[in-house]
Amino acid sequence: MTGTHDQQQAAPGAFTAFARFTFLGGTVGLASSLAVATLATQLPWGLANALITVLSTLLATELHARFSFGAGTRATGRQHLQSAGSAAAAFALTCTATFVLHQLVATPGAMLEQSVYLTASACAGLARFAVLRLVVFARCHRTQAVAADRTVAVPARTADTATTAPAVPAMLCRAA
Repeated sequence: MTGTHDQQQAAPGAFTAFARFTFLGGTVGLASSLAVATLATQLPWGLANALITVLSTLLATELHARFSFGAGTRATGRQHLQSAGSAAAAFALTCTATFVLHQLVATPGAMLEQSVYLTASACAGLARFAVLRLVVFARCHRTQAVAADRTVAVPARTADTATTAPAVPAMLCRAA
């Protein structure tokens, strides 16, 4: 029973993962929005958005690895790279949305610009949740499940069972 409880903590359900992802990602996103607006007073907006996107992606990936998707440890370099790919798409979406806004409205106010930016960020966030849960951090859950399977007691082989099939199905996959 303890293994089941531990695995539930390690691999939260979709609703719990989404709630954590939304809270942590939303908090980082709102802080990023303010940081972009502030930094854009000193740098071109695209550069400010790029810098904040990189920093917020690193922070968010760490938070999601530890809390949202149940890895409980720091994100690996591979996970950071995969997450960066989804962040690059989010960056392109926010830049495109802001570019279109500036094409439609000559001098948009800060509230309109932020509304467009946050809306684009929310859309990108939904896509990122799916990618992070199903691809980037899915391996964590598979690794934990395999480790849990390996801890299951396997009866000792005797002369009578020496010719039977392996007790662990994973062994069949490796043999093929």
